[in-house]
Amino acid sequence: MSREQLVVQRARKSFQTGKTKLLEHRIHHLRNLLRFVTERRKDIAESVKKDLGKSEHGTELFETLGLEGEIKLAIDKLAEWAAPRPVEKSLLTISDEVFVHPEPLGVVLIIGAWNYPWAVTLQPLVGAIAAGNAAVIKPSEVSCHSAKVMEELLPQYLDKDLYPVVTGGVPETQELLKQRFDHVFYTGSSTVGKLVMEAAARNLTPVTLELGGKSPCYIDKNCDITVACRRITWGKFVNCGQTCIAPDYILCEPSIRSRVLEEIKNCIKEFYTDDPKTFEDYGRIINKQHFKRIMALMEGSAVAIGGDSDESQCYIAPTVLKDVTGESKVMKEEIFGPLLPIITVSGVEEAIQFINEREKALVIYVFSHDNKLIKRVIAETSSGALLANDCLVHFTVSSLPFGGVGNSGMGCYHGRYSFDQLSHLRSCLIKQLKLEGVNSMRYPPHTAKKLSWVCVAWVIVVHGLAADLLAAINVNCPP
Repeated sequence: MSREQLVVQRARKSFQTGKTKLLEHRIHHLRNLLRFVTERRKDIAESVKKDLGKSEHGTELFETLGLEGEIKLAIDKLAEWAAPRPVEKSLLTISDEVFVHPEPLGVVLIIGAWNYPWAVTLQPLVGAIAAGNAAVIKPSEVSCHSAKVMEELLPQYLDKDLYPVVTGGVPETQELLKQRFDHVFYTGSSTVGKLVMEAAARNLTPVTLELGGKSPCYIDKNCDITVACRRITWGKFVNCGQTCIAPDYILCEPSIRSRVLEEIKNCIKEFYTDDPKTFEDYGRIINKQHFKRIMALMEGSAVAIGGDSDESQCYIAPTVLKDVTGESKVMKEEIFGPLLPIITVSGVEEAIQFINEREKALVIYVFSHDNKLIKRVIAETSSGALLANDCLVHFTVSSLPFGGVGNSGMGCYHGRYSFDQLSHLRSCLIKQLKLEGVNSMRYPPHTAKKLSWVCVAWVIVVHGLAADLLAAINVNCPP
């Protein structure tokens, strides 16, 4: 029996004790998870520094702060989320108790990503714990230092049978996917997402796939281009471009291309100095394999800004590419690095057409003062999210579902959406053994008289008189 199989068996056995159904148990572990993030802040920051070259403050801003917020929200709202949810009744159930009861799914597999190794691995865990599940946590082997810290320290705070951490590479992940889970939550590329979904299908296991893709960014010529370029530059080059919701490419009219290039060049200098290589808030590509992949994407495109690189340090400068078309190499896959192509279009109509000819993105960005133009992009495109006049910040709003559509993923999470995604929303109806005279309308034989009574009753319900009817029935026909 493999290590992975034993881990899943222990998790299921522990889940079957029923202890995770108690809200007190869930809150206890959520508080312990919060304590872990608070007490081990230095360990987390050091691991991310080794993996991605990110500064301590950068890790705080993009990893731990949002994670702490998600945990605190789940603790505060858990009783509300887990409570039975009354629903609208039908004619035949008007005197009954009808509600949705959230219940745990069972054992969840969480496969994390390397680009934000703590946030995108532990935020789904918050939902899994809150919903009352056991969870097997598989951090990405690519961010190996973060994975090691997670493996060593997390079991000191959480039940190691209910919430085990399994490290390793592709073979270990494949072995985990052979096991039966009640849900698989994967964050990563669309290519691997297909393999995860295929493996899960063998056990009819539902999946949440948080993928990526090429998120377009349209700049309207009449917007505040200076502000737009500041926000785009920040959104693109944070974490060295290794962000699933980073703007992948810019669409703009030829008349403003030179201005956009100049503004982005100024912003790169402002944010990262004249020498980003020596600036602590500009990170590194995760490894040499990804470095070579990103460098190869520049072939056939002209460098307008940046272009410097150092393979020994996995460093690629913030780079903007011009003379790019839809057929350029850099447009054939998600960049996931600090390259920003600019493609010219005649206007919003051509931009929408360009977007719709490609796979659905995780997010579409549009910068414009014109609310009608923004609403047109919303109406005529499809994506996981749409953000106007900023980048990335929709990820921070726990009341918005975060997830993709089509090639950019399926399912969503954050806040209550995490809880619901990792719960079974069970339909419940509790009927009374009375008012049999009313219920007899549905029994055979089915006559014209009974049908007429059903039609009358339906009219009463439609016109909102059902409550008065029920009160009258209860008075005249006591149990």
